[in-house]
Amino acid sequence: MVNYNISLEGKTVLVTGAAGFIGSNLVVRLFKDFKDIKVIGIDSITDYYDVNLKKERLEKINALGRDWTFIKGSIADKECIESLFTEYKPAVVVNLAAQAGVRYSITNPDAYIESNLIGFYNILEACRHHSVEHLVYASSSSVYGSNKKVPYSTDDKVDNPVSLYAATKKSNELLAHAYSKLYDIPSTGLRFFTVYGPAGRPDMAYFGFTNKLREGKTIQIFNYGNCKRDFTFVDDIVEGVVRVMQHAPEKQTGEDGLPVPPYKVYNIGNNSPENLLDFVTILQEELIAAEVLPADYDFESHKELVPMQPGDVPVTYADTTPLEQDFGFRPSTPLRQGLRAFAQWYAEYYGTGDSIR
Repeated sequence: MVNYNISLEGKTVLVTGAAGFIGSNLVVRLFKDFKDIKVIGIDSITDYYDVNLKKERLEKINALGRDWTFIKGSIADKECIESLFTEYKPAVVVNLAAQAGVRYSITNPDAYIESNLIGFYNILEACRHHSVEHLVYASSSSVYGSNKKVPYSTDDKVDNPVSLYAATKKSNELLAHAYSKLYDIPSTGLRFFTVYGPAGRPDMAYFGFTNKLREGKTIQIFNYGNCKRDFTFVDDIVEGVVRVMQHAPEKQTGEDGLPVPPYKVYNIGNNSPENLLDFVTILQEELIAAEVLPADYDFESHKELVPMQPGDVPVTYADTTPLEQDFGFRPSTPLRQGLRAFAQWYAEYYGTGDSIR
């Protein structure tokens, strides 16, 4: 177990992508856990998915009445980022802003270059020129690409991305390593594995399935239902992020007299891959229990088993041993419990039965 070397009490923390699924949950958790903390959030509020969902997440944060400042802006805007760092002087930075989605990267590559590469570079440059104690940033299980060995370990080579999204996340890790080496910036990358939960991203499969089933449409289950995913509940992701924030990789000097990069990468996944067909079956059961779907819903007539699609991989499965060893934590929320929380939120937000918000 590592010792925490950063106290978040009394600190200013910057969370990029603060209106996003993970970002908004993280901000709420920080205010819950730390009494004297100031959080700066930035998000460009793009219309990649329903902006009302993003606004509702921000309203939930605003309602807490804490020391919270939100800036609508893009991390790809260098002047905006420099101004933010100069004015607020964040001690800890959590970079969650990114253009997400594997399939969207195939048709809209510009968005990924702008946010995931130029934006992340701007964050690194700001950390370089300002006194930042720890940079924590989101990577992705997608970096493992076409690797055949499972579970995926952070010791594995990740040189075979199968999507532009994956390539940008691998690039983030490389850039962070270079900046850690050159400028002694403590940085920790977190490879997230298929995050789900209430108020999640509508482009994620479980959310899209729910919308289609509710509308009586047919859902497509790829690789004939034989995909396996490490579905990770959002509260587990946030728990991991909060713990990691409090321990920056130690600064050290190598035998050559130069800095040893204060740099780490961890997987955060459920360490228990679920078959996609089983996942969808549990989702259906919980949607019925939450009265989003009728009790006699004919699931079989609304599903279609289809081949794998470009950019996807058959299995994602996290080796979380380093996370457990260093922070005493492993995600453990059971799939049914997590999907029940989502189904209940969906019923509240969109209505049950035929009612549509």
